[in-house]
Amino acid sequence: MNHEDLCFMPATELVAAIRAKKVSPVEVTEAILARIERLNPLLNAYCTLTVEEARQAAKAAEAAVMRGDPLGPLHGVPVSIKDLVITKGVRTMRGSKIYEHFVPDEDAPVVERLKAAGAVILGKTTTPEFGWKGVTDSPVTGITRNPWNLERTSGGSSGGAGAAVAAGLGPLAQGSDGGGSIRIPSSFCGIYGLKPTYGRIAAYPPSAMETFSHIGPMTRTVKDAALMMTVMAGPDERDRLSLPAQDIDYLGATEGTLRGLRVAWSPNLGYAHVDPEVAQITEAAVKAFSDLGCQVEQADPGFENPEPFFSVLWIGGIGTMVSEYLPQWEPLMDPGLVKFAKQVYNLTAREYVQATFKRVEHWQKVRKFFENYDLLLTPSVAVPAFPVGIESPPEIAGHKISWTEWTPFTYPFNLTGQPAATVPCGWTREDLPIGLQIVGRRYDEATVLRASAAFEAAKPWAARRPKIG
Repeated sequence: MNHEDLCFMPATELVAAIRAKKVSPVEVTEAILARIERLNPLLNAYCTLTVEEARQAAKAAEAAVMRGDPLGPLHGVPVSIKDLVITKGVRTMRGSKIYEHFVPDEDAPVVERLKAAGAVILGKTTTPEFGWKGVTDSPVTGITRNPWNLERTSGGSSGGAGAAVAAGLGPLAQGSDGGGSIRIPSSFCGIYGLKPTYGRIAAYPPSAMETFSHIGPMTRTVKDAALMMTVMAGPDERDRLSLPAQDIDYLGATEGTLRGLRVAWSPNLGYAHVDPEVAQITEAAVKAFSDLGCQVEQADPGFENPEPFFSVLWIGGIGTMVSEYLPQWEPLMDPGLVKFAKQVYNLTAREYVQATFKRVEHWQKVRKFFENYDLLLTPSVAVPAFPVGIESPPEIAGHKISWTEWTPFTYPFNLTGQPAATVPCGWTREDLPIGLQIVGRRYDEATVLRASAAFEAAKPWAARRPKIG
């Protein structure tokens, strides 16, 4: 097997090959490290590499295989960690000059679980400053680029993770999602991304947007994401809102028929502007669910555009956190973040509490909608990946838009905490990936994974690789 094929081998296959001694953890790790060395200067997907630690972990994993030791679910499989998540002894910059030299003295719960499962940590992937926006560039790490077109954004805030997985710089990536930050880059980079139910994977330290932020997997295949879920899911006392442990067979959930599932398809949620090519590609993809035996109906959930109160809550959280740094650090911070955060000075407590009430009303409408449907399908993002260096395209289909209007489909389900995934469903004429979002009921990742895997089997995508390097 050549090194490129090894770099693109799914984690589920790597696990089996390592256990069967057909592939060694050292061989896999060295192949991916060599590819990172060659391609990361073009992509800027990794901001910190733990090369020597990865090599040592791979050698230890290989020795364990040869001794016949009990092996973890991810034994010898390389994985990356988003640079918002703390890693013991490895700097965690959070995309900010403020934390450029910060080295945590403990691992986040998700990092502990990945290590305990035998994963080989490759390093940290890029994020915008404090993960505040849906593209990935920062004062401390620069611009992260899309493997499908280096002049386009990889999305954000898990943009480094999306670019790394798409380019074969590691089969598994940990992402986080406070308003779309797993699903946006996964859609833009042509990979699979899952935002689990809120609290399913313990998050610590908490985000400034604590009840919005979800930890989840970013992978090239659905089964790889299910494998990661098997390891990452579970409570931790450091996260008081993490869900109790449940005996969920995530890998088993990727099997089975979709026959009889009630599926709603909403091309615009009743209010969003959508790029015509995105609309055409996603609508064509939805037909696969009818072919798979689902009862598909076009239906909007019936809620008003939540952007006004979502923005109030986002400003309240991010703005309050960032405002503490402004007196000392403002000149070295992302100017867009500074401008955004300063809006908190004009936000009243009454406006913030009203927004929390609106969030409750929003959930009640979504809850009632899902009494009639098992799944909701939408485009993942309203546009294909746009040029680097801007925070938002200026317009969609001739309509001037605000900062959230290019990603209208993701944050409504951070507000509700439901599981939501994005599957690659086609490519534009410019060879840019487009994603289809699959939203499930709360706590029902199993159905989201089953639907994702069935769509992948019907419309496979993982063999398509970006032409880079």
